[in-house]
Amino acid sequence: MISLWDTAGREVIKALGAERRSAGGVTSGLALTLVAVADEKRVKEAEAAATIAAAAHPCRILIVVRSDVTRDVNRLDAEIVVGGRLGPCEAVVMRMFGRLALHAESVVIPLLAPDVPVVTWWHGEPPERIANDFLGVVADRRVTDAAQSPDPVAALKQRGADYAPGDTDLAWTRITPWRTLVAGAFDTLDSAVTGATVIAPEKDPTGALMCGWLAGRLKITPRLQPTSEFPRMRVVELACANGDILRLTRHNGSALFERTGQPDRHLPLARRPLGDELAEELRRLDADQIYAEALGALAGIADLDERSPTRVHVWKDPAVARAASNQ
Repeated sequence: MISLWDTAGREVIKALGAERRSAGGVTSGLALTLVAVADEKRVKEAEAAATIAAAAHPCRILIVVRSDVTRDVNRLDAEIVVGGRLGPCEAVVMRMFGRLALHAESVVIPLLAPDVPVVTWWHGEPPERIANDFLGVVADRRVTDAAQSPDPVAALKQRGADYAPGDTDLAWTRITPWRTLVAGAFDTLDSAVTGATVIAPEKDPTGALMCGWLAGRLKITPRLQPTSEFPRMRVVELACANGDILRLTRHNGSALFERTGQPDRHLPLARRPLGDELAEELRRLDADQIYAEALGALAGIADLDERSPTRVHVWKDPAVARAASNQ
């Protein structure tokens, strides 16, 4: 690992090039650049998750830590790792202080791996509008995590209002196993679904997005039944026109599948590490139309997938906004 203190972007580029050459040109097999935006307390978690994801998708990992933007003096510290514990990957952790943190793209863009897609992941709260962060504008795919917000369901609705094709949220990734099990139930279903109930905490983004998915796919209005007994989504229940009830209940890393007139079954439904969830999102770099449909149903906004995939950067100075709010 190379550490650079109070350095400049050009020095980071030179050091990365030197480290890459000494490691034998790792960059030749990179599939993408992953830009991870995190605060200081989440850096280790972000690096660990990105490393797991990189095992499936060799990439250059650029971790951006924006520190105190009110500091009078700009400063850039960087750590560079090529290969080693990261496998066929490269990582640069950049800590930016002062006004430099508001212009992170000036350091990040020259470090993007050539001729490969860019994915930006906010491991924390993203900007209210992705266009306010140039690191989101430059990305081909953008990954947020509504669960990191104080009000995750409101955060998902904001993602719907601000949506552009290429956006996704890890709440969607977390219901992939649920969606797989529900979709599998339709293989033997010979009656239309007329209603659905999701039991989940009121502010659980996975429960809200599951309702959106069911609404978009089945053209029904699912009912969200709030619960405070469980920390995350617990039950998905479907009611059929012929009177049959299908019910999936999470229990100790598995799902109990119950259906009228059939024996109960236990199916796998384990929680996955953050790195595995991130790896799933890196498998596809095109727009996810089913996610857009589910998000639109949740937010009450139609035709999200017909929006332009291109964002234009909108500059927003937090110092000016802070001063205005104090007046």
